[in-house]
Amino acid sequence: MKFISFAGLAVAALTATALAQESKPVPKDSTRVSVPGCTKGMVFTAARRTEDQPSSVDIPEGMHLRMNGPKKVMSEIKAHEGTKIEITGLMKKGQYGPGGVTVGGIHIGPAPAGPASGLGSPAAGQNYIDVEGWRPLSGDCPR
Repeated sequence: MKFISFAGLAVAALTATALAQESKPVPKDSTRVSVPGCTKGMVFTAARRTEDQPSSVDIPEGMHLRMNGPKKVMSEIKAHEGTKIEITGLMKKGQYGPGGVTVGGIHIGPAPAGPASGLGSPAAGQNYIDVEGWRPLSGDCPR
């Protein structure tokens, strides 16, 4: 009797986990990405993707992403600061393309034109990701 009860609880827990991990539909102007890297505060820095980590989008190594997400997820990520993780979330299409060149670790790209370009704004040119989840990876982050 105890075995049946335990098995029932295990099945219920797995079902609840599967339902919680169901992904929301992706808006037409966005794409779902999974990116390995490291965090510092609310900023995620993309690491080099290994061959066993396929992706539909090529996020360049060193790209900084401002993370947005539920408080629970963000606090879990913050607790793992200093270790390599992979985040999964939604990004607007086109914001992850390099649009320039990287020289000595510094990205040089074309400046936006016009008065509404956001020049002088601290958020100008900032890449964002709406974090849906994360998972730990092996390895530490550079200090």
